[in-house]
Amino acid sequence: MLRVGLVAIGVTDRARAADFWSAALGYRRRTDGFAGWSVVLEPPDGEGVALALQMSETPPSDRPRIHLDLHVNDAAEQTREADRLTRLGATRVDWPDYPEDPDFVVLSDTEGNLFCVVNLGHPD
Repeated sequence: MLRVGLVAIGVTDRARAADFWSAALGYRRRTDGFAGWSVVLEPPDGEGVALALQMSETPPSDRPRIHLDLHVNDAAEQTREADRLTRLGATRVDWPDYPEDPDFVVLSDTEGNLFCVVNLGHPD
């Protein structure tokens, strides 16, 4: 059966991106495999989806077709996490397509890749 093993993110500075995503998610760097083509970060327990940070010569898209959604349980946690992530180097994005009462906040990582912090407790 297929399962998602890792998500690859294009970056121009692997060390900077690894520092950000390791701190953001509490992931650790793998030291084996991948023949040096990327830095791989994984959950500390080894369970779940890993991130591969690989070199890219193209800039991030303003409207990516795929992005990460990071989940939180409520609005207070969403605010805390968005603030923590900006202290780590993320940037808040003035997203032009926010709905009237959004359940998500759009941020960009240190490389300009967009991702969202989603409040799972938001009423529909």
